[in-house]
Amino acid sequence: MHHYYKLQEEFFVDMQRCIGCKSCEAACAECETNGEESMIHVNYVDRAVTIQTTVQVCMHCDDPVCANVCPADAITKDEFGIVHTANTSRCIGCSNCVMACPFGVPKKVEHYDLMMKCNMCYDRTSVGKKPMCATVCPSGALFYGTREEMEKMRPNSSPVNQFVFGQEVVKTKVNIMMPKGSTELKIF
Repeated sequence: MHHYYKLQEEFFVDMQRCIGCKSCEAACAECETNGEESMIHVNYVDRAVTIQTTVQVCMHCDDPVCANVCPADAITKDEFGIVHTANTSRCIGCSNCVMACPFGVPKKVEHYDLMMKCNMCYDRTSVGKKPMCATVCPSGALFYGTREEMEKMRPNSSPVNQFVFGQEVVKTKVNIMMPKGSTELKIF
């Protein structure tokens, strides 16, 4: 089987552009490979005071803690950096991955007794297509393409793929767009 990954293509998420339309959730649920369950989630920030939403997709960590804590060896990262959803024949539904993920991505789907999460539409991206969610997002909050394309579209934003949780530094395959200069370390 040939893999047509265009290595220069990356996934970019721009939270500030999310309008909460849930098109990404509907498109993700269209996929029969994940049991017609959405693996991307739109969340309200603070619904009582704002309509602001954020979109939550697997960050595909370089050193995925979800895979590291899985006692059944059900979660794997492939050579393209994709962290796959739990292998259904191995997953024991223990929820270690759910509790360990710093981004809160894996979800235990109770009626299947399985962990399920985004695998970056592996069935599509492995043959050169874009992930479903990125193809339907009307506001450009989700984008799959080259860094150069993103720089042209968002000259005032910078992609970030390194995050600090306490003393842990987590590097991810997925980029979060931030206003230029907002993440620079300032020493007072």
